[in-house]
Amino acid sequence: MTAPISIAPGGALSILSPDETDLLRTLDRIVTGWAEEDGTREIIPPPVYPLHDLEKFDVYRNFPHLQFVGGALDVAGTPPAPVAGVFARDDVELPFLGMPHSTCYGAYLYYENQPVAPDTTLTLVNRCFRNEEKYEGLRRLLSFQMREVVAIGSFEHTQEVLDRFTGRIERFAEALGLGLTKVAATDPFFERDGARALLQRLSPVKYEFQADGLAIASVNTHRNFFGERCRITIEGTGEHAYTSCVAFGLERWLAALSDRFEGDLPRARAAVTAAAS
Repeated sequence: MTAPISIAPGGALSILSPDETDLLRTLDRIVTGWAEEDGTREIIPPPVYPLHDLEKFDVYRNFPHLQFVGGALDVAGTPPAPVAGVFARDDVELPFLGMPHSTCYGAYLYYENQPVAPDTTLTLVNRCFRNEEKYEGLRRLLSFQMREVVAIGSFEHTQEVLDRFTGRIERFAEALGLGLTKVAATDPFFERDGARALLQRLSPVKYEFQADGLAIASVNTHRNFFGERCRITIEGTGEHAYTSCVAFGLERWLAALSDRFEGDLPRARAAVTAAAS
């Protein structure tokens, strides 16, 4: 069941103020700068995908409760009109578009059916969409921006990228006086009875960085799941590529920094700039 939708403070959707926008853009530039230090280049993904592309990643099996899908209005007859804020089921044609709940999917689809260097890295930011039981303003939104750094290639490369960004996140948070807790978590990408699912239970493949219980960043190991699903291979070996990603929920960082600096966003922005220097 979808929670009530509103752009009011604390609601499911948010129009960022100028100060919030300035802080979010500053944060995003800092993370992008970290990626560029490693020679990473950026791609721009679409905000929605064909359903059959997202279906490759089992999102409708493993994360059905989070998904939004969309179709065109049926205008064959009298143009439909919403009633009480909703269209009737018969007013909408069959859904054919998926609204991603994570940003990194664009990186795997970009390299689909291609060989890559064993040390490939991309960064991208996108709108993500999640159907939640409740929303909490910037802490938990229906639509939010997620910046990701995605490593594709050898397993060693994917882990080196996670190690570097773990250090960057921890040093950055410490400089801000933002207390973070690193917590092991799970994402059910893998078939529950498969070998990779067992390995995930034995060795965590996802760690969240939480500020006062709010996950504002995460580091994630996917092994070769996405390499297999998108048939991405490693140059010179032909084996399926391994992947990992580092994710930053930008609005969640705003929420955490607003709490840390008691709502003084210009002061938070100055502190963020200083912490990154």
